[in-house]
Amino acid sequence: MIRFENVTKRYRGTKRPALSGVDFEVQRGEFVFLVGASGSGKSSCLQLILREESPTSGRVAVLGRDLKSIANRKVPYFRRSIGSVFQDFRLLPSKTVYQNVAFTLQVTGASRGFIQQAVPEALALVGLSGKEKRLPHELSGGEQQRVAIARAIVNRPQIVLADEPTGNLDPGTSVDIMQLLARINAGGTTVVMATHEAAFVDQMQRRVIELRDGEMVRDEVGGGYGDTSNVPRLEPEAIRGAAATAALQTVREVHRETEAAIAEPVAAPAPADAPRNPRPTASTADDAPPASPPIVVPPVDLAELGVADRLGLDTGDDEEVGPVS
Repeated sequence: MIRFENVTKRYRGTKRPALSGVDFEVQRGEFVFLVGASGSGKSSCLQLILREESPTSGRVAVLGRDLKSIANRKVPYFRRSIGSVFQDFRLLPSKTVYQNVAFTLQVTGASRGFIQQAVPEALALVGLSGKEKRLPHELSGGEQQRVAIARAIVNRPQIVLADEPTGNLDPGTSVDIMQLLARINAGGTTVVMATHEAAFVDQMQRRVIELRDGEMVRDEVGGGYGDTSNVPRLEPEAIRGAAATAALQTVREVHRETEAAIAEPVAAPAPADAPRNPRPTASTADDAPPASPPIVVPPVDLAELGVADRLGLDTGDDEEVGPVS
């Protein structure tokens, strides 16, 4: 059905080949996942199958034909046996759902009777019966992708190529699209899908061809996506608002302590040579020591405090405060 024989593909202006010595064969009716990081060569494989590109060396055969032997003017006829589904849908915005699907048959010269029969069948298969007259902008993303799949299968192709068909869809819609592709494959159509969706690959357990830097590193039947331990993961960051709230709370505590210090009366310090427990003696007003002047604490304006003062941090150059001898 599809055969790559020692295929190498180089693009002009690049040092590393997009594909290097790739060998694999896809049998009729298979469902094959092409997996690998961005730039590993998945899309290049699909372009070679569609004859959008030609290999630099090696041989690509599709449906029993060496693609190098197909003349450019006959490529459109060859592509009638292949349906393509893209990540960005590529619908005609001014045409209805019915017209988008029928357009594929019209350009191939299909009869009106065949179009009137095939288009409703394709729309029913993808679950869009009753929405034939809607325009693309009136549909959800999942519905637009269903139109794209109906357009790909309406000509009853032997092969369907899907390049990241769930890349622009939410998880729930992506599951529906994958189930739809599985039903199409169950009808005998060969499906080759390039994807980064590890969960779908692991759950469906189909054949997996893994590419890395243009080289095929794995070809496994019933395999999973592969090792994802080297994929970077996002770590949760601390919420900035929490730090600001903690700092504000500290400032408020400093403010409350300052207000309490202002309200509390300050007693005069006792002389250093005074006995600890002096015995009461008779004294007169003339013998009483002069009263110490009251210590006046100026009001504190919180807005004028520096950051270190607000948070109670010691800057190391504070002067010692106490009674002056």
